[in-house]
Amino acid sequence: MAGGHSLLLENAQQVVLVCARGERFLARDALRSLAVLEGASLVVGKDGFIKAIGPADVIQRQFSGETFEEIIDCSGKCILPGLVDAHTHPVWAGERVHEFAMKLAGATYMEIHQAGGGIHFTVERTRQATEEELFRSLQQRLQCMMRAGTTLVECKSGYGLDLETELKMLRVIERARRELDIGISATYCGAHSVPKGKTATEAADDIINNHLPKLKELGRNGEIHVDNIDVFCEKGVFDLDSTRRILQRGKNIGLQINFHGDELHPMKAAELGAELGAQAISHLEEVSGEGIVAMATARCSAILLPTTAYMLRLKQPRARKMLDEGVIVALGSDFNPNAYCFSMPMVMHLACVNMRMSMPEALAAATINAAYALGKSHTHGSLEVGKQGDLIIINSSRWEHLIYQFGGHHELIEYVIAKGKLIYKT
Repeated sequence: MAGGHSLLLENAQQVVLVCARGERFLARDALRSLAVLEGASLVVGKDGFIKAIGPADVIQRQFSGETFEEIIDCSGKCILPGLVDAHTHPVWAGERVHEFAMKLAGATYMEIHQAGGGIHFTVERTRQATEEELFRSLQQRLQCMMRAGTTLVECKSGYGLDLETELKMLRVIERARRELDIGISATYCGAHSVPKGKTATEAADDIINNHLPKLKELGRNGEIHVDNIDVFCEKGVFDLDSTRRILQRGKNIGLQINFHGDELHPMKAAELGAELGAQAISHLEEVSGEGIVAMATARCSAILLPTTAYMLRLKQPRARKMLDEGVIVALGSDFNPNAYCFSMPMVMHLACVNMRMSMPEALAAATINAAYALGKSHTHGSLEVGKQGDLIIINSSRWEHLIYQFGGHHELIEYVIAKGKLIYKT
């Protein structure tokens, strides 16, 4: 086939590049307005990477006579980078809708947890489930995320707690990474909770002496690829010392540090993350002022989870303070049995309304900064030549409609494209 290009998107009303100069993240004043082209076209090569972006007439001249496998007329529409969901727990079995009723009646997260619900309930069900059952449900959930515009998603283990089930979950994530079109960043989260019958110190010892050496071995022989290590650093779960030991050992075997911190109680997790060179810390509802400054200095990104604060009626994370201090703010859906939301457009809307972020800040947080939080902003998170062809096309003449229309993404998103391949069309 002449030309060797697979996809031409032409005559878009707007192409939201997000970044135009190869930035790895956006912070402070760079978030005031995002890079947007009007009346532009975009070409993705057969290799799945972006080959050209520019004014429609220039692209038309440059590629006249070339053959494309697919041409999409984007007149009156907007092209945006595929959305990046920086924090999810998508592999589990069992239903927890009954706990939602308990929460609505006034029960707190920790009360449900201590009564044998919460994570422990899901752990029991996940241990009983077969690998095939877990894969089928993961596939269906990732499909829902994709339809809502997500093209790169972080997927955690953490509902096994024992080595056998944690490895089962990681094998399921690995299979999805190999077989599905959506991009996946895999996170080992064996320290999601302290298993019944163990102290936090004993659980940390088990992870350090047994889990992590096994992960290193499986990574070396190419069976399972893990990107990140996570710990739930929280009062009554893993204290600061156990968290430090686990994260440091994970870093020593080549994993990026990306952990839950300062969610329900101030734990100085942000300060610890900055000290250890963490790539990202999630939640941060109870982060200290010193922790915010430390994260900004260390370029440790904050993954904020508006759905969790909303559904658990927690104090909102101080997004404005973080943004003003220069922290790299990212967003995630925190999809899990406790916060059942697949949609990054709804996450962005909640971030704007409840955390007082602007629409450009929210879109950057769900694209380039979420990619940075996963260590992938050199290839994902913006529309620039040389980056992976992950993008969405919305049926609107202004990109802001993706955030403005609360719950309207199903009608808005017409196409989702990953690596230049059309993976969803309305």
